[in-house]
Amino acid sequence: MKLFTGLVFCSLFLGVSSQSWFSFIGEAAQGAWDMWRAYSDMKEANYIGADKYFHARGNYEAAQRGPGGVWAAEKLSNLKEDSERVTDFFKYGDSGRGVEDSMADQFANKWGRSGRDPNFFRPPGLPDHY
Repeated sequence: MKLFTGLVFCSLFLGVSSQSWFSFIGEAAQGAWDMWRAYSDMKEANYIGADKYFHARGNYEAAQRGPGGVWAAEKLSNLKEDSERVTDFFKYGDSGRGVEDSMADQFANKWGRSGRDPNFFRPPGLPDHY
């Protein structure tokens, strides 16, 4: 736990370059909220094939907040994908199950964080309010 806390603080410290800590932390909090909102919308929509769209949208919206949002989006995306890889390992063994999906999720995450349009991943028929 101490190692994890230390890594988070070092990462936070390195993520803050020339801007103030307060604006960075505010952007990170807002970015984390954007990620949560995209996740909640994905669960609510329960639409087959929309997973990558919601990944890209959450990262895109978080990145629009600024460097703090980009930092939060990257850390949360990596945490989610890494935790799924660990749980898949315990469920299915070293089968490689889910690796391709995880790589596709990370591609969509990076796509959104880079400022590209998340609608590239939008499946046909997904309701407009998403």
